Formats: sequence, structure tokens, C-alpha cells
Amino acid sequence: MEKIVKEYQVVAKEINKDRKNSLSSQTIMFNLSESFSNPKRVPGVKIKGNPIPYILSLKKTTTSGLMMSSGYGGGTANMEYMTLTGLATANFSSTMQTPFSQLVPGLARNWTFNKLFNYAVSVHPYQGIFYSRITAYAKFGFNRFYYLGSKYKITDQKRIKNNPFLSDETAYTNALRQLKNDESGTFINLVTIQNHMPYMTTDYKNYSKWLLTSVSEGTDKGTVATYTTGLTYTDKAVKQFIKQINKIQKPITVVFYGDHLPGIYNNSMAKDGTMLHETDYFIYSNTYAREHGARTLTSNTKVVSPNDFMAMVAEQTNSKVTPYLALMTKVYEDLPAVSINTGQNNSTASLQFTNSKGQVVKYSQLTKKQKRLWQDYKLVQYDLTAGKQYLYQLHMMK
Repeated sequence: MEKIVKEYQVVAKEINKDRKNSLSSQTIMFNLSESFSNPKRVPGVKIKGNPIPYILSLKKTTTSGLMMSSGYGGGTANMEYMTLTGLATANFSSTMQTPFSQLVPGLARNWTFNKLFNYAVSVHPYQGIFYSRITAYAKFGFNRFYYLGSKYKITDQKRIKNNPFLSDETAYTNALRQLKNDESGTFINLVTIQNHMPYMTTDYKNYSKWLLTSVSEGTDKGTVATYTTGLTYTDKAVKQFIKQINKIQKPITVVFYGDHLPGIYNNSMAKDGTMLHETDYFIYSNTYAREHGARTLTSNTKVVSPNDFMAMVAEQTNSKVTPYLALMTKVYEDLPAVSINTGQNNSTASLQFTNSKGQVVKYSQLTKKQKRLWQDYKLVQYDLTAGKQYLYQLHMMK
């Protein structure tokens, strides 16, 4: 651990030569958009028209691409865990189904990205008990958790037609209140609920507009049409949200990502597994942030992992890094995206690498330098989650 810390202290020093800002002067929001992905990328699915015109347009002008999810149809909190900690669930035993409930409560220390900020808030317009979020967020050091039933109220509650879940508009209204009221140096973790399953044709009156011309055998057209209708409301809510944050006179950067595809497609994992694990993401810095050093990333962005986002945010905001973020920067820049096996490579191994072309890469195909970097990463993950947590004493984390 001492050797690793010394090495990445040097890497951090080198990276920071060209960085002028600090993360603690930024306002950063991670926005997990429930089940968000473009259905037009799913093999066999054909839809007339474009349900998410604004988001696809925005992706063309800012940092964006595809995120390799380790889940399909579920596992939301595991993607959340990776974004907040930088650690890959693929490195855990298969018995570790949910780190939020199985790992986090028992650790003396849990390092999370929000600890680099002056203040941290989580917003989830649903019940807080699922995935042990109430306990996990407290262990992560969030100052407040807004959920249904909490002492910190979810306000402006709205539902769309007969959808039983609170809308994305509700989620963004509550997040905006935090963005406007809190000082710079705030981290917000927003988890939406609008597009959660089940997808009933009674949810939206206008779902029939998105009835598909074709789907894979066994996939229900009405279910996919209802899900797609929900995406159109997400697209409108995101457009309004971006418009609002551009009016705020402080640096705000938002990471928007879908956690997984909905489990509504009757496709073969052996054939289409990788594509069924690719969600959409973008990283957007508001006007004020761009005027004060934020930039759009153009390399290593096509296919990423959830654990890459913290390093990407630091680079986009031109912020200095800790030795731990220096390691995460190298993982982001020099390794293919990592996920739990999507089923496409017919391997019994849980770990899968995916390159920028969406192709599965075997561990044996990595270079010697890449294998050494991956070993460093695994050792760090072991120390933080199963070892003696030497890295805190050695000043790796801050």
C-alpha cells in the first residue's frame, strides 16, 4: 500500500500541474435516471420517430457516450455504489449482491466522492428503505437525504397521468432547490423513480404513439411503448432542468446516466448481451462553469464504466486530484470499461472489459502495463473494503 500511494502521489502531482480548480469550489450532481436508455439501440426494436430528441442533441455538444451497466432490469444501487466509490462490483465475490446492504454498514470507513465536498445531499422521490439507502447514505457522510417520509420533505409532488411514481419533473424541482440554495462546494446525488417498472399501458394516455413497428419475438409492444412514452417526459424534464441551471451563477456540472435497461426485451444475452447493458450518459457543465474553466472531454468517452465518472468530472471541471483520483484517472484513461459479465462472451468469469467499439476484451488481451494498473486497482479495492484500510493512514484518499 505504501508503494502504491507513493506512485499515485507522483501521478497526482503530474496531473495537477495543468489543473487550476478544486472540486470543493464546484457544485457537482450525479443524476441516476431510472432505467434510462435509448430503445432504438436494442436489436430487433424499431420505433418511428425520436422519443428523446433533446438528450440526443445535447450528447452531440458535450461529454457523452455509453455506460456499461453491470445490471439488466435491476441492480440500481450497485451502479450508484460504483459512481460514488469508484470501486467495481465485478471485483467482488458473486455472493456480494448489494454492497449498500452487505458491505457498507459493517465498514469502519466508507470513502465516497461526496467527502471531497463541503456539503452533500441525496434526493430520491421514493421510499428510502430500499437497498438500505438510509443507512448507506449516513455511512457515506451525506448531510441530508430527501425521500418520501423523511424529515427533509420531497415537495412539489407530481405524477404523469396514471403513472404511480413521482415524475422526473418532481425530482429536478427538488434538486434545483438545493442547487440554488446551497453554496458552491455541494455534491448532490439525485436518483429518479419515474421510469421504474412495471410499464402498464394504462400509465399514459398517449402511449400508442410509440407502438413499435417490430420487436424481438416474445417482447410485448405495449410494454415497450409505455416505457418509451416515459422517456419522452424525461427528455422534456431534462431540457427544462438544463435551462434552469444555466441561469445559476455558480459552477454546476451534472453527470446524467441510466442505471440499466428495463427488463422488457426478450433478447438473447449470448447474442445481444453487451448492447443490453449499454445505457446513455452525458456530463454537462452549465454556462457559468464553462466560463470558468470547465471543458468538454473528447477522448475515452465513447464507452465508460460508472466508476469512471468521478475522474471524468475532475477533468471536465479542471479540478486537482487526490492520489486516489489519480489512480481512477489512469483506470479511466488506460483501461477498457469494466462491468460484470453481460453473458455475450459465454464466460463463467464475472469480470468483463468492453472497448470503445463495444467489443468484449479478454483480460489476456490487456497489455502488461494495463494488467499492472488493474492489479493496483484491485489491491486498492481490497484494502478499502476487505483489508485494514491502510490507505486512509497513508493519505491516499485526500
